[in-house]
Amino acid sequence: MKNLLKLMDLSEREIIEILNTADQLKFEKKNGIPHKLLEGKSLGLIFAKSSTRTRVSFEVAMYDLGGNSLFLSSRDLQIGRGEVVQDTARVLSRYLDGIMIRTFDQAEVEALAKFGTIPIINGLTDYCHPCQVLADLMTIREYKGTFKGRKLCYVGDGNNMTNSLIVGGIKLGMEVAVACPKGYEPDAEIMKWAAANGKFTCDEDVLKCAADADVLYTDVWASMGQEQEAEQRKKVFKNYQINDKVMNVAKSDAMVLHCLPAHREEEITSKVFEEHSKEIFDEAENRLHAQKAVLVKCLRD
Repeated sequence: MKNLLKLMDLSEREIIEILNTADQLKFEKKNGIPHKLLEGKSLGLIFAKSSTRTRVSFEVAMYDLGGNSLFLSSRDLQIGRGEVVQDTARVLSRYLDGIMIRTFDQAEVEALAKFGTIPIINGLTDYCHPCQVLADLMTIREYKGTFKGRKLCYVGDGNNMTNSLIVGGIKLGMEVAVACPKGYEPDAEIMKWAAANGKFTCDEDVLKCAADADVLYTDVWASMGQEQEAEQRKKVFKNYQINDKVMNVAKSDAMVLHCLPAHREEEITSKVFEEHSKEIFDEAENRLHAQKAVLVKCLRD
């Protein structure tokens, strides 16, 4: 695997291989078994969007793997002052063994991969969030054992999280249902692909989508960069909340996931969040292990 730009680029086999590697690395981490698989490797971390989990998990991942990481804020790079992406890609390829980038435009990630000669890992764009969803899938398998025959229901904005959850879920054989208001649907091409390749629905009715779900998932109503829309979105999404009413139509053993940070009493009630906090924070921890697996696949294999 040369790059991780989006989950659509990966086969079911490749995703499972990443998850299997993540499971192994998690076992080793928990049992104090060193896995210095990337000794001498350097990873550049480009952040146009700030982050808690992405930065900490990638830095710790590289340390645990025996390599090192270099934090590169877009404010500190020439790319933030007008240098074209292709020039940045070619320069950084001379210094680093890989780049993780967290930015707005998917095209910027694709351009780094096109013009660079080192692996590029998408830490998030407005289009997709593959690293998060790999951690989500890892967590689902830990709790549910298998993907086939499971139903994943996402409630909320059809954003980058939704796009990647649809792709990851369908590729691994899950039924995926998305509940969102009209006008806030996921990417049209992704929905078209999902309908042609698996069992997929997108509907305004939350309870219809959540019925018999094995996994319920939500995200904030206003993502980073949408702060000016926050008040309007509160009105639009007021009924798109994971609460007791939604939990009651899902399976009795349904798990709840949230990519964090959570705005309690908006997209999820505090009650449901706390009742499922173990799953949610296992999911957050799994960012570390899943990203280690991606780093090993891209920088070593």
